[in-house]
Amino acid sequence: QVQLVESGGGSVQAGGSLRLSCVASGSAHKRYQMGWFRQAPGREREGVAAIATDGDTAYADSVKGRFTISQDNTDNTLYLQMNTLKPEDTGMYYCAAGVNWYPTLIANDYTYWGQGTQVTVSS
Repeated sequence: QVQLVESGGGSVQAGGSLRLSCVASGSAHKRYQMGWFRQAPGREREGVAAIATDGDTAYADSVKGRFTISQDNTDNTLYLQMNTLKPEDTGMYYCAAGVNWYPTLIANDYTYWGQGTQVTVSS
């Protein structure tokens, strides 16, 4: 079992930055692929960024060059640095852990989910 707790969401203006954190407890998260997903009202959950245990990463085209996923295995924390935020980045952001060895942006590939942290970007 893995428990995931996100933090760092908030309200910012377009062009601003936020850094999301996700603390994992239970089984050592470094054995899992980790990912960030988001869901806007009325839309399906979409993959934003993912990182494998070997450090390989994957990003949605809409966030490439603006978002960076990273992890600190010493304190079991996953990060998402979000720069140059746009109103379309607004949504609930979820941290997830899965058992694949490669990073994927497919929600069904993940087993454990956090409760989410809200990000709101105003124009």
